[in-house]
Formats: sequence, structure tokens, C-alpha cells
Amino acid sequence: MSVLDPRALGVYVVTSSGMVSGRGHLEVALAAIRGGAGAIQLRAPELTDAELLLLAEVLAPACTGAGVVCAVNDRVEVAARVGCSAHVGQLDRPEMARAVLGRSGYLGVSVEDATEARVAEAVGADYLGVTVWSTTTKPGAEPRGLDGLREIVSATSLPVVGIGGIDASNACDVLGAGAAGVAVLSAVGAADDPEAATRELVDVVTRWKERQR
Repeated sequence: MSVLDPRALGVYVVTSSGMVSGRGHLEVALAAIRGGAGAIQLRAPELTDAELLLLAEVLAPACTGAGVVCAVNDRVEVAARVGCSAHVGQLDRPEMARAVLGRSGYLGVSVEDATEARVAEAVGADYLGVTVWSTTTKPGAEPRGLDGLREIVSATSLPVVGIGGIDASNACDVLGAGAAGVAVLSAVGAADDPEAATRELVDVVTRWKERQR
């Protein structure tokens, strides 16, 4: 497996279902791919493993064909079966996730502080996720704010992605705190036009990074 290019994490879209009538995970993901997202996370807690596998088997090759990173949330066994990446939280035993995933994909780990960041790096994570602001789509996550994000970024050599309450209006604040990219769920999944919403985010992130050169 090659080393993860942090540029792939610039705009990271997490899928959703039911935010807009008739729009499911696949529709959100394909719109995000067309909009230029660098990574897609299939987050579908409402699906059984069998249902999730069927969906991942469709999405993974679509992502590969577009040069987009494809990750499955939490269920590493499903990710391993389709040969894509995985993203896990602290309760999902990240120390075991790499062994299950093998080297077939990248491993992302959600962390809340510098200690968890160092541990995740030690057990084989390729990137980290940090909740920046509170969000109704993941109410159990502890928001760390921009200062907490900076602390975690400074504690690891891995690329860090900010998530939670992020959209085109505040994405630059997250990048300015040291994040390699921004992850969004409702900003794309609940948008009137998810492809256009993704494209707007990509444009914001791209222009910010060009200004830092």
C-alpha cells in the first residue's frame, strides 16, 4: 500500500441517508465524486453488514475509477472484503483494526486528544479525525474546538481531518488550525445540490491552500 497523500483528504465527504427524500448513501457519494471530493466515507449504521457490503461493492470501484479514497466507517471486516480503507473510533479497537484491514487500505482513527493521537499513530493509523464543533449527526462526539485541533495536529506527524459543524463558510478556519482537510456530512448530504456543495468546498479548500504556497 502506498503512503496516503494528504491532498486526498482536502474535502472528505461522509455519506448519509434520509436527509433528503429519495437520496441515499450512493447518491450522496456519487454526487461528491462528481464534485471533486478526494475521499468518501461510507457511514451507514442503519444497514446490516450484508447490506453494507453490497453498497461498498458498488462504491469502492466507483471511487477507484475516479482516484478517490473510499473508506467504510467502523466495520473494518467489510472494508477488508472490498479492499478499501476504513475509519474507526476509540470504541472500535483501533489497535486491532490494522490487523483486520491488512495493507489493503488506509486506516483513519477518530481521536479526542494528543494522547489518543499518538496511540493511533503507533498502531498504524494513516490519518486522524477530530471533531471540531458540535454536530447533531454525531452527538456523542466531544467537540475540541480550533485550539484542541491545533494541539492534536502538533502531537502527530499524521494528516488530521476536522469534522463537525463544518461547511464552506468556516472550512478555512479549520485549515488554518493545521488540518489537512475538512470532513462534512450534512453540508453535502442535506444540500439542495450535493454535487455543487462539494464543488464549492473543493474550491474553498483549493484556494486556501494555494494562498499558503
